[in-house]
Amino acid sequence: MVTWGSNSKAGDLLENLRKKLVSGARDVSKNAYAPYSGYHVGAALMTTEGNIFTGTNVENSSYGATICAERGAIMNAVATQGPTMRISAIAVMTSSSPPAAPCGECLQVLVEFAPDEALVFLANQKGEVTTYSLKELLPKAFRQDTLQNRHP
Repeated sequence: MVTWGSNSKAGDLLENLRKKLVSGARDVSKNAYAPYSGYHVGAALMTTEGNIFTGTNVENSSYGATICAERGAIMNAVATQGPTMRISAIAVMTSSSPPAAPCGECLQVLVEFAPDEALVFLANQKGEVTTYSLKELLPKAFRQDTLQNRHP
Protein backbone atom coordinates (compact mmCIF):
# COMPACT_ATOMS: atom_id res chain seq x y z
CA MET A 1 0.00 0.00 0.00
CA VAL A 2 1.27 3.46 -0.90
CA THR A 3 1.39 6.16 1.78
CA TRP A 4 2.72 9.72 1.78
CA GLY A 5 3.44 12.37 4.35
CA SER A 6 0.62 14.82 4.93
CA ASN A 7 3.00 17.65 5.87
CA SER A 8 4.66 17.98 2.49
CA LYS A 9 3.74 19.76 -0.73
CA ALA A 10 3.94 16.43 -2.58
CA GLY A 11 1.65 14.88 0.02
CA ASP A 12 -0.82 17.74 -0.39
CA LEU A 13 -0.78 17.37 -4.18
CA LEU A 14 -1.36 13.62 -3.95
CA GLU A 15 -4.16 14.11 -1.44
CA ASN A 16 -5.84 16.62 -3.77
CA LEU A 17 -5.47 14.18 -6.67
CA ARG A 18 -6.98 11.38 -4.58
CA LYS A 19 -9.95 13.54 -3.57
CA LYS A 20 -10.58 14.73 -7.12
CA LEU A 21 -10.49 11.25 -8.65
CA VAL A 22 -12.47 9.57 -5.86
CA SER A 23 -15.14 12.28 -6.17
CA GLY A 24 -15.31 11.76 -9.94
CA ALA A 25 -15.58 7.99 -9.52
CA ARG A 26 -18.32 8.41 -6.90
CA ASP A 27 -20.30 10.77 -9.13
CA VAL A 28 -20.14 8.57 -12.22
CA SER A 29 -20.96 5.38 -10.29
CA LYS A 30 -24.52 6.73 -10.04
CA ASN A 31 -24.82 6.23 -13.81
CA ALA A 32 -23.96 2.52 -13.72
CA TYR A 33 -26.20 0.16 -15.63
CA ALA A 34 -26.26 -2.80 -13.23
CA PRO A 35 -29.73 -4.38 -13.41
CA TYR A 36 -28.41 -7.91 -12.84
CA SER A 37 -25.88 -7.54 -10.02
CA GLY A 38 -26.96 -4.22 -8.51
CA TYR A 39 -23.21 -3.59 -8.08
CA HIS A 40 -22.50 -0.01 -9.16
CA VAL A 41 -18.89 0.86 -9.98
CA GLY A 42 -17.38 4.15 -11.09
CA ALA A 43 -13.86 4.95 -12.24
CA ALA A 44 -12.05 8.23 -12.82
CA LEU A 45 -8.54 8.40 -14.22
CA MET A 46 -6.03 11.14 -14.84
CA THR A 47 -3.76 11.04 -17.85
CA THR A 48 -0.19 12.31 -17.79
CA GLU A 49 -1.52 15.37 -19.66
CA GLY A 50 -3.72 16.16 -16.63
CA ASN A 51 -7.05 15.28 -18.25
CA ILE A 52 -9.67 13.34 -16.29
CA PHE A 53 -11.85 10.65 -17.86
CA THR A 54 -14.60 8.62 -16.24
CA GLY A 55 -16.38 5.35 -16.84
CA THR A 56 -19.02 3.20 -15.22
CA ASN A 57 -19.93 -0.45 -15.42
CA VAL A 58 -22.47 -1.41 -18.05
CA GLU A 59 -23.88 -4.90 -17.57
CA ASN A 60 -25.38 -7.14 -20.21
CA SER A 61 -27.68 -10.13 -19.84
CA SER A 62 -24.98 -12.33 -21.37
CA TYR A 63 -22.54 -11.21 -18.61
CA GLY A 64 -19.53 -11.73 -20.90
CA ALA A 65 -20.41 -8.54 -22.77
CA THR A 66 -20.34 -6.49 -19.55
CA ILE A 67 -17.90 -3.57 -19.54
CA CYS A 68 -16.25 -2.69 -16.24
CA ALA A 69 -15.97 0.93 -15.12
CA GLU A 70 -12.17 0.94 -15.31
CA ARG A 71 -12.12 -0.24 -18.92
CA GLY A 72 -14.89 2.22 -19.77
CA ALA A 73 -12.77 5.10 -18.45
CA ILE A 74 -9.70 3.85 -20.33
CA MET A 75 -11.63 3.53 -23.61
CA ASN A 76 -13.01 7.04 -23.08
CA ALA A 77 -9.45 8.37 -22.63
CA VAL A 78 -8.11 6.54 -25.69
CA ALA A 79 -11.06 7.68 -27.83
CA THR A 80 -10.40 11.30 -26.81
CA GLN A 81 -6.59 11.53 -26.53
CA GLY A 82 -5.53 8.71 -28.85
CA PRO A 83 -3.58 5.48 -28.40
CA THR A 84 -0.46 7.15 -27.01
CA MET A 85 -2.43 8.32 -23.94
CA ARG A 86 -0.83 7.34 -20.60
CA ILE A 87 -2.47 7.06 -17.19
CA SER A 88 -0.89 8.49 -14.04
CA ALA A 89 -3.65 7.57 -11.56
CA ILE A 90 -7.10 5.98 -11.35
CA ALA A 91 -9.78 5.82 -8.66
CA VAL A 92 -12.33 3.02 -8.45
CA MET A 93 -15.53 3.47 -6.40
CA THR A 94 -17.56 0.46 -5.23
CA SER A 95 -19.90 -0.35 -2.38
CA SER A 96 -17.63 -3.15 -1.06
CA SER A 97 -15.94 -2.97 2.32
CA PRO A 98 -13.00 -3.05 2.23
CA PRO A 99 -12.89 -1.31 -1.16
CA ALA A 100 -12.63 -3.77 -4.05
CA ALA A 101 -9.69 -3.91 -6.45
CA PRO A 102 -10.14 -3.97 -10.23
CA CYS A 103 -10.64 -7.40 -11.78
CA GLY A 104 -7.74 -9.09 -13.55
CA GLU A 105 -8.96 -8.08 -16.99
CA CYS A 106 -9.12 -4.40 -15.97
CA LEU A 107 -5.66 -4.58 -14.38
CA GLN A 108 -4.26 -6.07 -17.59
CA VAL A 109 -5.80 -3.26 -19.66
CA LEU A 110 -4.44 -0.68 -17.18
CA VAL A 111 -0.95 -2.14 -17.63
CA GLU A 112 -1.19 -1.39 -21.34
CA PHE A 113 -1.57 2.35 -20.65
CA ALA A 114 0.04 2.97 -17.24
CA PRO A 115 3.48 2.55 -15.69
CA ASP A 116 4.12 0.30 -12.69
CA GLU A 117 4.12 3.32 -10.37
CA ALA A 118 0.69 4.59 -11.46
CA LEU A 119 -1.52 5.16 -8.42
CA VAL A 120 -4.70 3.14 -7.93
CA PHE A 121 -7.13 4.56 -5.35
CA LEU A 122 -9.64 1.97 -4.14
CA ALA A 123 -12.65 3.62 -2.52
CA ASN A 124 -16.13 2.81 -1.29
CA GLN A 125 -19.30 4.71 -0.48
CA LYS A 126 -18.46 4.64 3.26
CA GLY A 127 -15.42 6.85 2.64
CA GLU A 128 -12.74 4.17 2.97
CA VAL A 129 -9.84 4.68 0.56
CA THR A 130 -6.68 2.64 0.10
CA THR A 131 -3.88 3.49 -2.30
CA TYR A 132 -1.70 1.08 -4.23
CA SER A 133 0.71 1.24 -7.12
CA LEU A 134 -0.34 -0.68 -10.21
CA LYS A 135 2.64 -2.99 -9.70
CA GLU A 136 1.38 -3.89 -6.21
CA LEU A 137 -1.94 -5.01 -7.68
CA LEU A 138 -0.46 -6.88 -10.66
CA PRO A 139 3.19 -7.63 -9.86
CA LYS A 140 3.81 -10.10 -12.69
CA ALA A 141 1.97 -8.29 -15.46
CA PHE A 142 2.08 -9.51 -19.05
CA ARG A 143 3.44 -6.48 -20.91
CA GLN A 144 4.42 -5.51 -24.44
CA ASP A 145 8.06 -6.29 -23.65
CA THR A 146 7.00 -9.85 -22.75
CA LEU A 147 6.17 -10.36 -26.42
CA GLN A 148 9.38 -8.66 -27.55
CA ASN A 149 11.52 -10.93 -25.35
CA ARG A 150 10.10 -14.22 -26.59
CA HIS A 151 12.37 -16.86 -28.07
CA PRO A 152 11.55 -18.74 -31.30
